[in-house]
Amino acid sequence: MVTINLAISGILAILVGLLILIVPRLLRWAIGLYLIIVGILSFIPM
Repeated sequence: MVTINLAISGILAILVGLLILIVPRLLRWAIGLYLIIVGILSFIPM
């Protein structure tokens, strides 16, 4: 079980690293939009 989880997390880490190398602009947009949405939602009372 543990080795499978480690393998999956390793693969995910590699994929994320590749994404960061390939599309840093897209990643920045995604992070910026996420932060803006979270900020707006925090002002809306649930």
